[in-house]
Amino acid sequence: MTNDGAHGKGGGDEKKEDVHIEVTDAIEPELEALLHTEPTKGLADDEVAKRLAQFGPNELAEKRTSPLLKFLSYFTGPLSIMLEVATIIAAITQDWPDVVILTFVLIANAVIGFSEEAKAENALDALKNTLALKSRTWRNGQLIEVESTQLVPGDVIALRLGDIVPADCRLLGIGVQGEATEGSLQIDQSALTGESLPVAKGKGAVAYSSSIVKQGQMLCVVTKTGGNTYIGRAANLISQTSEQGHFQKIVNNIGNFLIIMTVRRDFMHVLKQVLVLTIAAIPIGLPTVMSVTMAVGAKQLAKKQVIVKRLPAIEELASVSILCSDKTGTLTLNELTFDKPYVANKGSTPDNYAGNGTGKYNDQDILLAAYFASEPGALDPIEFAVRNAAEDKVDVIKGRTDKKGHDVPGYKIVSFIPFNPNSKYTEAIVLNLSTNEKFRCIKGAPHVISHLCGGHVEADKAVLQFAASGLRALGVARTVDDAMEKFEMIGMISLLDPPRPDSGETIRRCMEYGVSVKMITGDQLIIAKEVAQRLGMPRTILDAHKLADTSMSEDALIDRCVKADGFAQVIPEHKYRVVELLQKRGYLVGMTGDGVNDAPALKKANVGIAVHGCTDAARSASDIVLLAPGLSTIVDGIVTSRAIFQRMRSYALYRIASTIHFLIFFFITLLVFDFSLPDRLIILIAVLNDAATLVISVDSAQISQKPDKWRLGQLLTLSFILGLLLMGISFAVFFFARSFGVNKGVLETIMYLQVSSCPHFVIFSTRLPSWFWENRPSWVFILAVGGTQVFAMFMSIYGIEALEAHAIGWAWGAGVMASSLVFFVVLDVVKVMVIRNWSFELTARLWPSRKQVTKLRAREERKVALARITENKKKVRRVVSAVHAARTFETGRIKTTQHHG
Repeated sequence: MTNDGAHGKGGGDEKKEDVHIEVTDAIEPELEALLHTEPTKGLADDEVAKRLAQFGPNELAEKRTSPLLKFLSYFTGPLSIMLEVATIIAAITQDWPDVVILTFVLIANAVIGFSEEAKAENALDALKNTLALKSRTWRNGQLIEVESTQLVPGDVIALRLGDIVPADCRLLGIGVQGEATEGSLQIDQSALTGESLPVAKGKGAVAYSSSIVKQGQMLCVVTKTGGNTYIGRAANLISQTSEQGHFQKIVNNIGNFLIIMTVRRDFMHVLKQVLVLTIAAIPIGLPTVMSVTMAVGAKQLAKKQVIVKRLPAIEELASVSILCSDKTGTLTLNELTFDKPYVANKGSTPDNYAGNGTGKYNDQDILLAAYFASEPGALDPIEFAVRNAAEDKVDVIKGRTDKKGHDVPGYKIVSFIPFNPNSKYTEAIVLNLSTNEKFRCIKGAPHVISHLCGGHVEADKAVLQFAASGLRALGVARTVDDAMEKFEMIGMISLLDPPRPDSGETIRRCMEYGVSVKMITGDQLIIAKEVAQRLGMPRTILDAHKLADTSMSEDALIDRCVKADGFAQVIPEHKYRVVELLQKRGYLVGMTGDGVNDAPALKKANVGIAVHGCTDAARSASDIVLLAPGLSTIVDGIVTSRAIFQRMRSYALYRIASTIHFLIFFFITLLVFDFSLPDRLIILIAVLNDAATLVISVDSAQISQKPDKWRLGQLLTLSFILGLLLMGISFAVFFFARSFGVNKGVLETIMYLQVSSCPHFVIFSTRLPSWFWENRPSWVFILAVGGTQVFAMFMSIYGIEALEAHAIGWAWGAGVMASSLVFFVVLDVVKVMVIRNWSFELTARLWPSRKQVTKLRAREERKVALARITENKKKVRRVVSAVHAARTFETGRIKTTQHHG
């Protein structure tokens, strides 16, 4: 397949024009013989089994790294290399106990990382199975859904708008029910060829695997599957990347920063001692804590029917402050029921609504025409509601013998064009078998149908009346001329789509968490306002077409978007524009979508959410997929993501503070007092403390009531303050112990217990931005952290010679632990005071980067402008009040004069 170009010359200039050149794959005669399946019968089950055994499943062979190689890769990172160098040096100096301990740390780190990554991969594999694509396939004479992996050459499948083509297939040029069609499919194959525009493909053309159907529907026969497809053969040219979220990047950068800072400060000392101190200072558990927390979060969300396709999206969901939600199916039940329609007079025109005097159309007329223009087998709620109503009320449909078919006795559907989000209607060409008359039937958005009929004031009034009652309208029309170009209004179908019982509560919960919900709907403005009122939302709904108003500045458009509670008459391009404008104001935006044309908006949003019942294309473009209908699952996702964010922030704050404390304290004691801890005690601090913090992934984090933000300036400042205070506390204990004249071994063990316990207890403070007692940690977290410190205390009290820990006795052991607990409370007070008094203005002044200074200046200018607007409003209100008072006084005076007169 190629995308070539043709050149032409005119006016002396060379002009290049893109021309699509279709190159089809050669099909062997043996394979060609298998492709002549009867379209509306399909393959039998036994034949499918034979071909599945012959050609294999329709999937690309996934290259997985050998478990052994993956395990060995954990010995190649910067931290592992440091451990290995330290082990080699210990072996050279024949310090065999250190060799054993370092080797144990090295292997334990690899085993924990390998096992946790394996768990995360298994969880993701399970999620992939949940999201397996399905194809509508003719099997055993029935149109059924089968998993795309079970397709074989010769299978007849139905392609429609929004489908991702599951295998290479040849278009048959017939509709889903076997009717002939002269239409074509619009196929987006940009991912394969780089062509920017969809390509029209008709009967006999090949639709390639992984391309997307942008318009139309048609049956096709599968020609090649799995690795034999065009994309399968090119798979070795395609590489997949795993993108990190902004939070994960920051945390990983913190880890690298700590490594660099540690090495630079300690480079002047003996190599082995430097390496041991480095290992204790840098975050051994950082990658594992990250992967464990992400995997646990994905599992929690999966249980709530929220499937995370891109793990960093969990972090980003925590920061979302605006959620743009589809109305239909997300805020409403999407269970449409047929209500009393509006029917026009027969022969009505834009100039004569009375018609030709032959009376009105009736319910059966409008339902029959709508049935013609309905897609057979589609699970779309509108199509489903129309088909059910027609099958229940139209006599000619009720009387047919084939209840499962879509044929209407006396008529033949010649061709059918399914719904397109841009045109907003479906269309069928119908042949009346008794009169041999052909006509077109269309069904779609009321304003579109009215426009195609040349305008119809009465129908437009009916739509407004429906909207006032919260009813959705659907226009129906047909052609009345031989050329099939002149449409006549048949009427407006009314459909009731009630709000979900939990939508109002869900919106309220979102607002409690600081997330503004903006309703997105293609319905008319008045319907959107009515639904907003029923949902308990404000009625500030903006007509989405005003987003294209060129007379307004971009800032004014952004202000409109921010103030609006929803958008009506939305087309997919509007969704993208809404996300773009809100992001320019600095908001992190979540966007829901279900259609093929929603993909750009889903990709543009910080978190793209494919809702229940979405198309394959929307699911492919999204970060998160909802398996359950409604918005409540999104709230579950927000809550879980914020818990994960708090856990990671807690770990980062604790780890930076403890690293600063550790480095500065031992740097000074080495230089000034030639004092350090034995290597084994240093390694023990690193192993026990980092191992205990692994359970932070199951801690009961406090959920923030506002969108979480990564305040790096606040984090680093608070970490330095806590680290310096911890250093001061350690020096106080150090000098206090020296004043008692204890020997070197006892002093080392006292300081081991102090350095192990005091910073570690701080994690009970850093896990919350408020007072530590406001949210109890989980029992697992308490036991893990407390258990390591109890072990450290008893080891210090009684001593363990193999670990170079000397017995310090109960007095020193209990005293050091008590002081660590007391100072932990003091540090918690400092933490709360810093967080409460922190502001963006302070960040911009402490770290005056160009970006922050510009942002601060813009904020101050906006603040001044808003203050001016507020003051002007007050002045206007005072003037209005004064005028009202004057009029009231004048009216009273006139009445008094008239009374006395």
